[in-house]
Amino acid sequence: MRTLSTHRGPIVAALIAFTFALLPEAIAQDRFDVRSNYEKFEYQIPMRDGVKLFTTVYVPRDHSKSYPFLIKRTPYSVMPYGEDYMNFIGPTGSPRFAKEGYIFVYQDVRGRFMSEGQFLNMTPHHDKHGSKKVVDESTDTYDTVDWLLQNVKPNNGRAGLWGISYPGFYAAASIIDTHPAIKASSPQAPIADWFIGDDFHHNGAFYLQDAFGFFTFFEGPGPNPTDSWGERFDFGMDDAYQFYLDMGPLKNANEKYFHGKIAFWDSLMQHDTYDAFWQRRNILPHLKNINTNVMTVGGLFDAEDPYGAPNVYARIEEYNPGINNTLVLGPWFHGGWVRADGHELGNVQFESTTSLYYQENVDLPFFNYYLKDKGTVDLPEVLAFATGSNEWHRFSSWPPENTEPVALYLRQGGGVSMTTPGADEGFDEYVSDPAHPVPYTQKVTIQRTREYIVEDQRFAATRPDVLVFESDVLAEDVTLAGPLRANLFVSTTGTDADFVVKLIDVYPDSTSEQEKPEDKYMDVPMAGYQMLVRGEVMRAKFRNSFEEPEPLVPGEVTEVGFRMPDILHTFKAGHRIMVQVQSSWFPLVDRNPQTFVKISDATEDDFRPATHRVFHTAEYPSNLSVRRVR
Repeated sequence: MRTLSTHRGPIVAALIAFTFALLPEAIAQDRFDVRSNYEKFEYQIPMRDGVKLFTTVYVPRDHSKSYPFLIKRTPYSVMPYGEDYMNFIGPTGSPRFAKEGYIFVYQDVRGRFMSEGQFLNMTPHHDKHGSKKVVDESTDTYDTVDWLLQNVKPNNGRAGLWGISYPGFYAAASIIDTHPAIKASSPQAPIADWFIGDDFHHNGAFYLQDAFGFFTFFEGPGPNPTDSWGERFDFGMDDAYQFYLDMGPLKNANEKYFHGKIAFWDSLMQHDTYDAFWQRRNILPHLKNINTNVMTVGGLFDAEDPYGAPNVYARIEEYNPGINNTLVLGPWFHGGWVRADGHELGNVQFESTTSLYYQENVDLPFFNYYLKDKGTVDLPEVLAFATGSNEWHRFSSWPPENTEPVALYLRQGGGVSMTTPGADEGFDEYVSDPAHPVPYTQKVTIQRTREYIVEDQRFAATRPDVLVFESDVLAEDVTLAGPLRANLFVSTTGTDADFVVKLIDVYPDSTSEQEKPEDKYMDVPMAGYQMLVRGEVMRAKFRNSFEEPEPLVPGEVTEVGFRMPDILHTFKAGHRIMVQVQSSWFPLVDRNPQTFVKISDATEDDFRPATHRVFHTAEYPSNLSVRRVR
């Protein structure tokens, strides 16, 4: 049974449920009087092309010493404007940075709110800046830091950058060709690539619920300058599954709701392959000429940007040898390291306040050390939390050292094994009907919840259009770490299909209930709980190329391989490892018609049921490949 969400109203939903929450400062451990301790200033800082960017600066009232700058650049507004103050300043979670003493800088990025210029989503980077007319996020940051050093006192000549999600993208893009004064940067849950693995596409599949919900409020502000958000979209109901099913094919979004008024939605519909539009917005190839100390932070249960953090870290590591470059991965939802105490997510508990550990031992010491020469910074190359065993680990690389490659093979009779299938094994099949897609959650809610990513999967396991494979009871702990890849061998009666693979930790039937059952995310028993550990989708027409889609040949066995989000999880002795395979995940992912068409132009007639087979033979050994910690 699907349970009813208590989240009501489109405004509340837009502000709370999405990656790009407008007011992340809402969580604090204790109160701090910003106005009594800081002076507020507002500036229009000129860029090299003459455009001025609106910037709010909070300077400590105590001028007896100098302070470093700590800068957040954002498309979500630096409000309140004018005489009012922010309730919280600095990286969120507590007033630890405000008490420490920094010059806090908040900037509306180019073309947003009170800043001049043209806004571009995921600003393309220009590798050569030969003209004052060539601008991007790195040049805007360079010019901002230059201006701040000369005009805002008392500064100590150093600057740091931070930001979560979209601001995390700016924190990464801003350190390309690093300004010499930038001594530390922390991209947190940074967006890296909106077609391959972040937010609105995963492996080419369109994340309908996130994209629809986000752009109906993100493109709300009118032409800049403006100091307020526009009106919110009214869904008129609380049930996303029903809303999007009633909407019908993607093209109906414009015909019924948008009427061509949301420009980036039109871009999403037009650019349905990994063309130049998306490639220019991939920041990863450009993370070069970085000369600062970097700490990238990500959540292992980030429902929005699971791709960005490990890949931003990896590219910076590859392209900039010799710099201090650290990756921090915790058991967090999107921004959970400062937006909650990190003790639990949904029904899954982590046995300690992991976010408080991060705030006390990681982020403040990092910035204090590099911007103030204060204290020490005891960070390994990779600091990561293993769920399941619920313990922090310090690694010298990612994926971790002391691991070996393993594969979880799907087996005849619904089994999972680390041994290859025999020659006499065959396939399992199911009928996928776009008219009755598999829901991604049993909760009734209009906005995508952050907790679905660890939700109990028993509701899906009982459906005939979901294949279930399960290991024997584990005799010992199994810890999997690093990149995770699904390798399926499939056939279909259609010409296109989505394949969703879910890796699941099945709790023993002897598992006791939590101490406070009333605090559980959903009222389901923990005995036999099927915890979603990782889930990902692949649009099969992109199996060989994201740039050039290809139809599936009906009846032909085809390999469909794809990367899933990175993992660090211990399947404890007494648990089981489960893999579920399905072909819809609605309305998280839009419905695949299962015919080879441009889905944004598809009509009702293009959506057809299809029979899919998943093979598990010696010749076609469907599996998940990963590394196991020895």
